[in-house]
Amino acid sequence: MDFQTGSVRDASRTGDYGRVIELARVARRMTQTALGQALGLSQSAVSRLEKKGTGAYSTDTLAAAAAHLEIPPALVGLADSRPSGPQNDGDDVNRRLFLGTAAAAAAAPVLPQVPGPADASSGQAAAVRLATAAYRRLDGTTASRDLADAVQGHMRLIRTTAQAATGADRERLAAAGSEAASFAGWLAWDKGDNGSARSWYGSAVKSARAGGNALLTAYQAGSLAQFEAHAGNSVEALNLVRRARRSLGDGRPAVADAWLSSVEALAHAAGGDERLADRALIAARAGAEALPEEAPPWPWVFSFTPTKVSSVRVACGARLGIASWVLREDTEALATGHDKQRALLVLDIAAGHLASGRVDAAFALASRALETGLRYRSGRIVERARALRRSLSTGSPPRVVREFDERLHGVYL
Repeated sequence: MDFQTGSVRDASRTGDYGRVIELARVARRMTQTALGQALGLSQSAVSRLEKKGTGAYSTDTLAAAAAHLEIPPALVGLADSRPSGPQNDGDDVNRRLFLGTAAAAAAAPVLPQVPGPADASSGQAAAVRLATAAYRRLDGTTASRDLADAVQGHMRLIRTTAQAATGADRERLAAAGSEAASFAGWLAWDKGDNGSARSWYGSAVKSARAGGNALLTAYQAGSLAQFEAHAGNSVEALNLVRRARRSLGDGRPAVADAWLSSVEALAHAAGGDERLADRALIAARAGAEALPEEAPPWPWVFSFTPTKVSSVRVACGARLGIASWVLREDTEALATGHDKQRALLVLDIAAGHLASGRVDAAFALASRALETGLRYRSGRIVERARALRRSLSTGSPPRVVREFDERLHGVYL
C-alpha cells in the first residue's frame, strides 16, 4: 500500500488517525473483527476508533494498530515528524515520540493492550509495557524456557530504571514492572517451576502496591490466587481472593467481581468443595452475563466473558471428578487461545472423559495435549498429563494408555 499519497496522507495531515487505520485495514482486506482480535478490542470498539476523527487517541492503541497494519508510525502521530493536528500536553507528545521509535523498531506486531492507569503519561513506562506485550505475543509460539531469560533481563532493566526514577515516574514504572513480573510468573509456571512462579507473582503484587494502583494490585493478587488454586492450595487461594476484593472496596468494578468469583470457584474445587465451587461459578456467570457489551478488559489484558466462565467450570469439573461439568459444555467453542492454553483445556476435558469411564477417549485427547507439551517443552502440561495417568486405577491398561505411557516414559523437562 502506498502511504505517501492519496487519502491516507490526507487523513494523517488532518489528524484523523482512525481514518488512516481504516484505510490500511481495508487495503489489507481485514475485517474490523479480525483487527479487533489482534488488538484485544471488540468489533464495535474498532468501529469507534476508526470514526473518532480528530479526537484524542490512546497512543498504546495507535502504536499497536500501526505495528499490526505496518503503518509508518508518523502517519498516526507517533514520530517527531508528526503531521499537523490537535496537540496535547507536552508529556503526551513526548510519549508519542518515544512510542513512535519503539513501534518503528518492532519488526513484528506486538500484543497490544488497552491503556492502563496513569502510566500512560510516561514514555519509559509505556515503552516497558509495549516490550512486555511483545513478549506475551511470543508466548503463543515460543517455548517458555526460551523466553524466560529474556524476560528476566527485561525485569532487571525495569528495576534499574525504576531505582533511578522519582515520584510519579517511579510509581508508573513499578506498575509496569508488576505486569512484567506477572508474565515472568506465568512463564515459570509453564516450565513447571512452581517455586519461581510463586516468587514472581508475589513480586507482581508488591510492585503493583508500590505503584499505588489498587486495580492492578487486586488483579495480581487474583492471579496469584489462581496459581495457588491450580497448585492445590485452596486456603491460600481463597485468602488471596478475599484480599483482592478488600483492596478494591465496595466500589470495585463488576468485571473484577465476576472474575474473582471464577478464581474463587477454582479455589473451592481445589479443596474438593463442589457446592461452594458451583455457587461461585453461578455468581461468575451471572456477573459476566450482566456486563455491558463493551465492558473494559480486566484490568487491561483480557476480556471476561461467559465463555471464560465455561472454561473455568470445565477446569473445576476436572479437579472434582465431575464428568457432567466437563462434558456438558461446548468444548470445541472453548478451545481458544494459543496451543499451550488449548492443551491444558484438552487435559481437563480428558479428565472428564476419564471420570465417566471413557478411558480410550480420555487418553486419545491426553496424547494430543502431551504432544503439544513436548513440542513447547512445557513442564506444566507434562505434569498435568502425568497427573491424569496417575488417576487411572491400576490394572491391565488398554492399548491407547500403553502408547501414552511409552510417550511419557523418560520425559524430563
